Formats: sequence, structure tokens, C-alpha cells
Amino acid sequence: GSCRYKLPEISEDKAIYEKIFAILEELEIMAFFYIGGNDSMDTIKKLSDYAETVGTPIRFIGVPKTIDNDLEGTDHTPGYGSAAKYVASAMKEIILDTDTYTTDSITIVEIMGRNAGYIALWCEIANGADGILIPEKEQFDEQDLIETILSNRLKGKKHHVVINAEGIGDSNRLAKRIETATGIETRATILGHIQRGGSPTAKDRVYASTMGAYAVDLLSGGATNRVIAYKAGQFTDFDIDEALAMKKTIDEYQFLISRLMVMY
Repeated sequence: GSCRYKLPEISEDKAIYEKIFAILEELEIMAFFYIGGNDSMDTIKKLSDYAETVGTPIRFIGVPKTIDNDLEGTDHTPGYGSAAKYVASAMKEIILDTDTYTTDSITIVEIMGRNAGYIALWCEIANGADGILIPEKEQFDEQDLIETILSNRLKGKKHHVVINAEGIGDSNRLAKRIETATGIETRATILGHIQRGGSPTAKDRVYASTMGAYAVDLLSGGATNRVIAYKAGQFTDFDIDEALAMKKTIDEYQFLISRLMVMY
């Protein structure tokens, strides 16, 4: 089973922590692995902090798994490569479909990435597009996007694709504004949760298994309050406080490449 319940601060609701730990102790659970993204690592920190305050021997380890790839300290999170592969393949099919028509068209492809644009970035580099909208680059200029589309149209390009990470805004409204400004039929395609359900890549399978084994070894060695990571070609681990204090940003060189891909 899985849930998206976000724990409150210990000072705000101590009772929920007392309940959780009472259940863990009743079931004689002495090790707690939490698999997920930023919110999951925040949960591990809160549980670990509470465990320290009450002196319980229960230990806590965080294991990355998120399609957003937004956990700092790790270069790759299992799930990310699989989602990016699915989205890139879907985008390629969208591009091939639009290319069959003789009439001009614009397609806004909305993909997951509420607070992170790594999937959008990779799909732009993999396929090329007339624009990419990601949360890490908030200085989005709608008029600049429109002018890019019109410029590419003058060069002979008939079909235009814009990638929109979901955190930027409503793709349907954006499509209407662009159609009004350009006079070109514009549609929004929202891939939705299907992006998370594709078959995982071999890399994601191997990394997930290795990180899981590393987490068990770490705990067996007496560690707690740690987060597993893959950094600079090595599997490693960080203190949970250190990991959460870091903020992951978009690779600037890859973003530069994505901008070059906009050029027709």
C-alpha cells in the first residue's frame, strides 16, 4: 500500500507520532525504510527526530524513488529514467502524428513536474521543441514563445510543439492564448498519470535494487537517519538533515542545449 499523507511538525501534533510509534512497537518493527521523494524524506526526518527525543531504538533510512529526479545529493532517482523514456516516446509519436497533416498546428504537451523540470528538459533534448516551460526557469516569456513559433513558421516549419511542465500553468488556457496570438490551431495534450505506469528501464530496476540493498547494509551496520544516494558514479549515503538542506537545480549546460534545440 501507499499514501501521500504528510506528517505535521512534531510541535503541532505530537499525538500522531505517539500513535505511529505505538503501532511500530506493538508490531515489533525496529527498522523503517521509507521509499519516495522529497516529502517522503521529510517524513523520515520527522520520524527520526521524534525517535531521538523519546529514546526509541527504532531506526530510519530513506530510499529515493521519484520520477521528478528532484532529490539533491543523488544524480539519479529510480523512476525518473523510466518516466522520461515513456514521455519522450509519447512525444515522438505526437510529433509524427502532427507531421502527417498539411495544415499548420501547435501542440502544447503537458507533462509531470509540479516543482521540477527534469523530465521536460530531457524530453526537449531528446525530441526538440519550439519551447520548454519548467519551474526552475520562472522567467517564462509568453510573447517570446509566440515570436519563436512565428519565426520558425516563416522558415517553413508547419508543426510546432511546446513542452509544459505541469507546475507552470494551465495548458488549455495557454493553448487558447497562443492560438489567438498566432492564428494557428493550437491544442493541449495532457499525458496525466499514465506517465508513472510504464515499464521501468533496466537502469531504474538495477539502481532501485542496489539502493535497497545498500539501505539494508547501512542499517545492519547500525546507521540511522540516512538517505541513500547515487553520486558521481558511486552509491553512497547522506545525513537526512544534510540531504534536505540541499536544493537541486537544473543542469545549466543541459538547459543551454535545450534552448539550442528550439532553433529550427
